[in-house]
Amino acid sequence: MDERERFESGMRVRRSVLGDEHVNRAEAAKTALDADFQDLITRYAWGEIWTRAGLPLHTRSLIAISLMVALNRSEELRIHMRAAANTGVTIEEIGEVLLQCAVYCGVPAANSAFVVAKEVFSEREG
Repeated sequence: MDERERFESGMRVRRSVLGDEHVNRAEAAKTALDADFQDLITRYAWGEIWTRAGLPLHTRSLIAISLMVALNRSEELRIHMRAAANTGVTIEEIGEVLLQCAVYCGVPAANSAFVVAKEVFSEREG
């Protein structure tokens, strides 16, 4: 697969996971400063990793959520919590992941993640 094909494959998965609205917004906000970065994450993260057959998108979403908790990356956590529904992840599964994170990442990290989760899920309901 060449870089163009990897980009196209990555963009398909990126859109299926994050949703067209999110990706369109990111693409519209792209500038000369971050255009290469956006291309990189589309090719590498989405086109190289998320497209691999070794794990289903559902599992990759749960892993991404737990890693964002561990790394204290609340903005990316919000993105992946919003996107999780697109990969079939339930609110209950996210709750279980956050409980697991409390043990391995610490209670303060999980507490912050539960705050983010409540905000994200209330957006969905509203």
